[in-house]
Amino acid sequence: MAISATTFQTQAKELTLMLDWFVNPNHGPIIIAQQNGLFQEQGLDINIQEPADPSMPAKLVAAGKTDLAISYQTSLTIDVAAGLPLIRASTLIATPLNTLMVLDKKEIQTLADLKGKTIGIAIAGNEEATIGTMLKTAGVDFSEVKIVNVGWALSSSLASGKVDAIWGGLRNFESNQLALEGYQARAFFPEEHGVPPYDELVVVANKKQHNAEEIKKFNKALEKATQYIINHPDQAWKTFISYSPDTLNNELNKLAWRDTLPRFALRPAAVDQARYDQFADFMYQHKIITSAPKAKDFVPAF
Repeated sequence: MAISATTFQTQAKELTLMLDWFVNPNHGPIIIAQQNGLFQEQGLDINIQEPADPSMPAKLVAAGKTDLAISYQTSLTIDVAAGLPLIRASTLIATPLNTLMVLDKKEIQTLADLKGKTIGIAIAGNEEATIGTMLKTAGVDFSEVKIVNVGWALSSSLASGKVDAIWGGLRNFESNQLALEGYQARAFFPEEHGVPPYDELVVVANKKQHNAEEIKKFNKALEKATQYIINHPDQAWKTFISYSPDTLNNELNKLAWRDTLPRFALRPAAVDQARYDQFADFMYQHKIITSAPKAKDFVPAF
């Protein structure tokens, strides 16, 4: 006997998913799964929320006040090392997005050319580990550059010449934003200059309260959504912007959508624990964390 829509809705398990920021192309698989009914197909009713404070989503999961949240591998490792009961449930963006970015000018062709220059950052805390490691591969000591906190004005600070480079500009957003404003950027990628590769965006759940079967269903919906995006990128873009046409349908998001596609995790449930251990060890060695959590304790396989 066919199940009616009403019956299906009453059977669906409601989960709250808090994003890390307002909806943008980085959240493509989540929005496609929502718009194409893939969560509902798995018996899930996902309540997508945007945070009032981007620093809070993972903390709310740890406190048991929301079911799932978008976070970052770097943040998750710091949170777990600090004792928060969090686990990685899914991978959304499977490569780093952060870059060390400069304007494409003759005086800065390589990382070595940053010696004596000023680098703008948005959030202080681990720049010596990341920027310092990258510069070291070019024979430049971290003490030989000047670090300036420019807040979230990364692109404008670079374009105006306030700084010579920025750390934290995303390869799928800031480079396109600068291009739209008439500036050509050059990016140096951390994973090519000594920083271990990592997952940029992950979904986190509460270690003590999560439901493994629900997470498996969530990941299956994400995987189907990602397959659809890869197979039908143009139609998927139209579906994505239909979620909120007034805010999503613009040239920057369209360019970012194109550049984000190859970075979505094709297997959101898949995990490489050795890769997580390597990055945790890197953070520990550079004193970002005081102890290195083991992946087996916070990166389970679903």
